[in-house]
Amino acid sequence: MTTPDSSSSPAPRPAPPAVKDRIYRSPAALVGGVLLLAIVVWLGFDALFKGHGRTPWLALAALVLIVPLVVGFTLRPAVFANDDRLRVRNPFRVIVLPWGEIASLRSGYSNEAVVKSGTKYQLWAIPVSLRARKKAARRQARAESAARGAARPGRSGAFGGGGLGGGLGMGGLRAAATAAGPTRAESDQIMDELRELLERREPAETAQGEVTVRWAYEIVAPAVAGAVLLAVLLAVG
Repeated sequence: MTTPDSSSSPAPRPAPPAVKDRIYRSPAALVGGVLLLAIVVWLGFDALFKGHGRTPWLALAALVLIVPLVVGFTLRPAVFANDDRLRVRNPFRVIVLPWGEIASLRSGYSNEAVVKSGTKYQLWAIPVSLRARKKAARRQARAESAARGAARPGRSGAFGGGGLGGGLGMGGLRAAATAAGPTRAESDQIMDELRELLERREPAETAQGEVTVRWAYEIVAPAVAGAVLLAVLLAVG
């Protein structure tokens, strides 16, 4: 009687690699946050170590209050997206939104995720820039005008003789229309990517679940403590 060779049993399949999140953040907010933190810390420590009387205590309370707020509103906000869910890290909260629970992604004066219950969650890490939108609209108008001009029949020049676009063809016209650069603001392009991901992954089984919201106590707690300490010091006089 022979026993089966254990070495011949099939090896377990390796687990599929975890899909990395797409991370969206505001570069302007990051740069501004670092500069603002440097100024606040420099002024605060100068008053803390060189001040007299109540000044060091006031400086300490102000630092405990201001530093978490600066971090919360500039360095902390981020949006993480993968095939299963959208995780929104706002200044004071972290919201996890499975794709199956998101009704729409709206862009107006701010970018928002609207869940099926009707609740709206603002995407702090993807701010709307009206200036960037106007700049992109002007760029698009110039590109379309240039494409229409190139498409006029009988136009000659560097592209050749007459005909549609002097021989450019439809592909050449599309290239001419986009040669000036992107015709959508960066935040709008990001929202387009997220909408595409939502449309593709909303019915997936792994993209179902409940919306969860967690308060960022690491930001809220020190800011509240600093505000209370500062209020007490000012009240005592």
